[in-house]
Amino acid sequence: MSLTSMTGFARADGECDVARWHWEMRSVNGKGLDVRFRLPQGFEGIEAKLREEMGRHLRRGNVQATLTLDRERAGAALRVNEEALSVVINAMRKLGERIELMPPRPEGVLALKGILETADVEDDNSDQEELEKILVASFGEAAYRLAQARAEEGAKLQSVLEEQVNTIERLTREAAASPAASVEALRARLRTQVAELLGASPSLSEDRLAQEAALLATKADVREEIDRLIAHVAQARELFAGSEPAGRRLDFLTQEFNREANTLCSKAADVALTRIGLELKAVIDQLREQIQNVE
Repeated sequence: MSLTSMTGFARADGECDVARWHWEMRSVNGKGLDVRFRLPQGFEGIEAKLREEMGRHLRRGNVQATLTLDRERAGAALRVNEEALSVVINAMRKLGERIELMPPRPEGVLALKGILETADVEDDNSDQEELEKILVASFGEAAYRLAQARAEEGAKLQSVLEEQVNTIERLTREAAASPAASVEALRARLRTQVAELLGASPSLSEDRLAQEAALLATKADVREEIDRLIAHVAQARELFAGSEPAGRRLDFLTQEFNREANTLCSKAADVALTRIGLELKAVIDQLREQIQNVE
């Protein structure tokens, strides 16, 4: 199963005897599932059902869902809103008393919003309830399409993440093969540092010398960091192949990657190993940035 992105877009259109509509949904990354609605007036009551429906399809992300609804049927009879027309005529008459106006054209007045309206009788409660059920079902279709779009985007994103993890593994193995990380190099550095300690303070006791040698060895040995990086690579691949949303765990894993890379840089005893450590940090930063979009 591929990873799922939190970025996506979807649309669903529909119509029935009394209305035409379309849903539009856009999602971006978020810590949890946060759905915000833009609904026509009078449809606020279906919001709870819409949230429940969205929860069946998505786990995380900030989602904006917009419903555009047209309840005017094609060919429906029209009538003049006499009250609105009277308000417009009175306003024109008062304005004409103050400035000179051209006589208004009838088509211009009728084109004003609210002057013409459908002559249909308003829907009763049963019609409203039926329309709400249809709209919720259409919303579910749009939510499914959004989930599919995010899955497709997630498959593309996973290819990028896998390549970055492959790069981390390659650089880690280069660090392990670096002469500066070998046991022989570690022993040589330790002998040099112990000699420097003895030269600086020839009166060091055997116990103190053993403590200092152990401390120097610990500071110079990067094998533990390399082993952990390899283990993190294996864990990342397991998460890529899993069936559950992995965004949070991958985000935590990148923090672990970064911690080991920082330690490797601080322990690096030569320029080559330092270069590898800096390259590791750069790739890990890119990995973490991409993972922010994973559900």
